[in-house]
Amino acid sequence: MEQGRVTAWVGWVWFAAAVLVTVGLFGVISGLVAVFSPDTVIASNGDAVAVIDVSTWGWVHLAIGVLMVLVGLALFGGAAWARLIAIVLIVFNLLAQFVALPATPWWSLVAIILSMVVLWALIVHGDEAERAT
Repeated sequence: MEQGRVTAWVGWVWFAAAVLVTVGLFGVISGLVAVFSPDTVIASNGDAVAVIDVSTWGWVHLAIGVLMVLVGLALFGGAAWARLIAIVLIVFNLLAQFVALPATPWWSLVAIILSMVVLWALIVHGDEAERAT
C-alpha cells in the first residue's frame, strides 16, 4: 500500500472515536452515580478483607470518562496527539473495568470488548485518519 493512500479502513478509526466518546459518556454517567452513592463495598477472600469506597471508584471512572470524551472528539479531527492519548486512556479504562468486573460484570465485559476494538483500530489504522483530514 502507498504511504500517503487512505483506505476504507479509516472508517474504523472514526468508529473508534465514536466508541471512545460513547464509552466515555457511560463512564461519566456511572462515575457520577458512584460519586453520589454513600455505599462502601466489603470484599473478603478468606485471608483478607478489603473495604472500598464506591465514590472513590466513581471519581476514577468520571475522570477517565471525561478525558475519553474529549480525546474522542479530537480523534474525529485526525489529531495524532489524540490517538496517542486515546491509547493510554483505553489502557487505563481497561484496568478500571477489570477492577470493576466483580461489581458490574456485564457492563465491564462490554466496555472491555469495545475498548479492545478501539485499541486495535487506533494502533493498526490510526495514521490513516490523520492523512484523511
